[in-house]
Amino acid sequence: MDRTMIERHIGELDARSNNDETGVEFWYARDVMRFMGYTEWRNFSKVIGKAKDACRNSGIRIESHFQDTAREVALGSGAVRSIDDVKLTRYACYLIAQNGDPHKEEVALLQSYFAVQTRNAELIGKRMGELSRIATRQALADEEKQLHALGYQRGVDDKGFRQIHLHGDRALFGMDTREMKMHLGVSQREPLADRLHPIAVTAKQLATQMTNHGIEDRDLHGTYSIDREHSDNNKSLRKALVERGVAPEDLPAAEDIKRVKRRAKDDERQIEGRGFDDGRGVD
Repeated sequence: MDRTMIERHIGELDARSNNDETGVEFWYARDVMRFMGYTEWRNFSKVIGKAKDACRNSGIRIESHFQDTAREVALGSGAVRSIDDVKLTRYACYLIAQNGDPHKEEVALLQSYFAVQTRNAELIGKRMGELSRIATRQALADEEKQLHALGYQRGVDDKGFRQIHLHGDRALFGMDTREMKMHLGVSQREPLADRLHPIAVTAKQLATQMTNHGIEDRDLHGTYSIDREHSDNNKSLRKALVERGVAPEDLPAAEDIKRVKRRAKDDERQIEGRGFDDGRGVD
């Protein structure tokens, strides 16, 4: 999403904001629903329910950030009808956006808009990129967890997994994990994927997903078969990248993903802020 598009969406979200009699900024849920691509209120109500659960689990009063209401809307015929709605604080909107897929630019924009205490398009765009990077890193972690679950069921031990990961990295980067860390100037104590460029993380995630599919599809067993499958998948992705002029080992190291996650968590704490009743506590 380019800067012009971001600024246009910011303008629309700004125009939809309201202030109650005490000055608390809020948005109507039906307006947020449209930005997330929902067309049915009953479906979006389920998302609101999940956001309320997240609010409660954080030890924050739901009523401070979600306020049931009704408002009148004009129909095409000129008549007026009363509809159910919910007033949402900035924090409530953020929790709702968290239930969307951050790989989708519209959802990442909503998360960023409600988290960043500014309307600056450049900062919101930067945070959208960070959310996408967090989601990509988590996708890799999920696929690697699945790889280990499948492997343990098929006779791979811890030593075998170290071999599989080492050979996979060598096939993708042209050097093994330790060598790649040295090449990027990354500490040997850090997980390599925490410092890889997003393209490289995506490549590792896709290769691992392909391996998981191959294990189940062809019922592979043992370290040798799974190691070979994983190496072949990484080689294929390296070939595709290099043919497009991208050498994965030459992509620059990225900021430690743990720092990026901490920033995102700090944003969340900052927007818990003042609610409708200016109250805090457990329900």
